[in-house]
Amino acid sequence: MSTMWFVFAVLTAFAWGAANLYYKKGSDPGDPTSHLKIVVMIGFVMGIHAVLYMLIKGITFDPWNMVVYFPVSFMYILSMTLGFIGLRYIELSIAAPVQNSAGAITAILLMIFFPTSISALEIFGVVIVTYGVIMLARYEQTHDHAIMFQNGETFDPKYKLGFLAITFPILYALIDGVGSFLDGVYLEKKQWLSEDNALLAYEFTFLICALLVYFYLKVIKKEDFQIFKQKDRGIAALLETTGQFFYVFAMAGNAMIAAPLIASSGIFSVILSRIFLKEVLSKKQYVLIILVMIGIIALGLAEEL
Repeated sequence: MSTMWFVFAVLTAFAWGAANLYYKKGSDPGDPTSHLKIVVMIGFVMGIHAVLYMLIKGITFDPWNMVVYFPVSFMYILSMTLGFIGLRYIELSIAAPVQNSAGAITAILLMIFFPTSISALEIFGVVIVTYGVIMLARYEQTHDHAIMFQNGETFDPKYKLGFLAITFPILYALIDGVGSFLDGVYLEKKQWLSEDNALLAYEFTFLICALLVYFYLKVIKKEDFQIFKQKDRGIAALLETTGQFFYVFAMAGNAMIAAPLIASSGIFSVILSRIFLKEVLSKKQYVLIILVMIGIIALGLAEEL
């Protein structure tokens, strides 16, 4: 088996980790449609990329592929929507530990429905990466709450308790995990679509969603939304699209291992925050980052042995 899927998986995690930084910068707490504007930018960038990709590679795209691939696209777009809605009710730091388990859910589903032998080193790598990612997210939650306490800020009870506090992150993890599982089926196990056709189908579907949301913002909500003045959101969209490009090739190569590896994108966000935003990291953060890196290295070595 070619090891290029591993390279694509790491590049996906890196691109999406970098995108998270710009999602934070592009999210305005005072703007109730901020996340919808991010969706519009992602859809437009993906649409432009899809057209250029077709022209450069000389691909003839069959629109029917959008229908064939729709179950996968629907799962991804639905999980993203739930993630955005959930931010109205719960803190991201609370949801993250559960949401980051989506990669593990994908791996488990693939093992159940498509049993295959994996090495002890691969099991070790998946477990270490998943554990490190979830524990880092839990640390971020505890750290945020400690800062709030020091600053004398109160913590809204709805963030701690209630049905929504549990439901949204669980639904996100399950739906995103199932979406990645379906991607593994479509691209690797059954090979119902090629990587190129899957990529184009998803990007054009996202473009349609973006056009609908743009119509809603401009015509119905009468928002003053200017596409070419969305610097941070535009950069986030470029990084999201870059990650999506590498993602389909990673999942086509080895979905069971690629999914939890890609879930480590949060680690890259922390590292990039330290480098570019000069954020100070604790010893525990460094330990968890090193732990995840060991897991990633283990997965890379497993492909060479």
